[in-house]
Amino acid sequence: MDIKNLKTFIHVAELGSFTKAAQKLNFSQSTISFQIKQLESELNSQLFERINHTVVLTEKGRKVLKYAHQMDRMTQELKNTIQEKQTIAGDVQLAMADSLCNSLLKEDFSVFRKQYPGITLKIITAGTEEMFRLINYNQVDAILTLDNHIYDTKYIIVKEEKIQMHFVAGIHSPLHQINTISVDELVQQPFILTEKGMSYRRLMDEKLAEMSLEVKPFLEIGSTSLICSLIEQGMGISFLPDYVTAKKVKSGKLFYLNVADFEIEVWKQLLYHRDKWVSPQMESVLQYCSNQAFSHNTKK
Repeated sequence: MDIKNLKTFIHVAELGSFTKAAQKLNFSQSTISFQIKQLESELNSQLFERINHTVVLTEKGRKVLKYAHQMDRMTQELKNTIQEKQTIAGDVQLAMADSLCNSLLKEDFSVFRKQYPGITLKIITAGTEEMFRLINYNQVDAILTLDNHIYDTKYIIVKEEKIQMHFVAGIHSPLHQINTISVDELVQQPFILTEKGMSYRRLMDEKLAEMSLEVKPFLEIGSTSLICSLIEQGMGISFLPDYVTAKKVKSGKLFYLNVADFEIEVWKQLLYHRDKWVSPQMESVLQYCSNQAFSHNTKK
């Protein structure tokens, strides 16, 4: 059985398209079609249903995909075992929440860059739903989420930790004089928030909706550092993870609001698909993310 045909089959199955697989592998579409026909002939089974320009795995195709992934991983592991150690190089694509970029790309990234000059890292910022679409279609290698805790056997959790969240305001806000604020009073305040539907913003909106309440921010923007600066100037309040606000709170520029009966559980998780082969370059990036994006005292 030709390993190249199996790799082509994996790409067509994951991308759901002969055209996209051809672009990914830098082959002509006719070559992709020929390789799939060869594999189907060898297995004496139809692996895909082709209806109205869509490509969907048949029942037998889904079974073959499972074995194809196993054979692909074993082939890669065999090559790595018998080949001499080489410089780690290649492309790695990571999808993540926008607010996590600062913690990931700190000064230590220059050290990582010097250690692995052959690795090209592409970061895609997206909401959780889009992240999982990307990872399920093999368009990214791993994802770094900031959302509800994900429980799914399809994914390997590299590292995770619970994130503390607070409503936060500038130190000169009149709210600084209030020991405890009710949720009803809270929603009357001027808000600056991250985009609607994005990770912890979505969780906050859902929690408020359970109370038949809603926040209508006067500004929505993806940059958490800019939100902090605007809040520091007294332009409103926000709902942000502590790792974004901790330094300004410690320096006395911001403060956390004590909100009665309002708690949201948010988790940071680094995951990849169980069927994904972890290349040396991907393993290096995962290790870097584990060290940089998580507290040092958390465990895998």
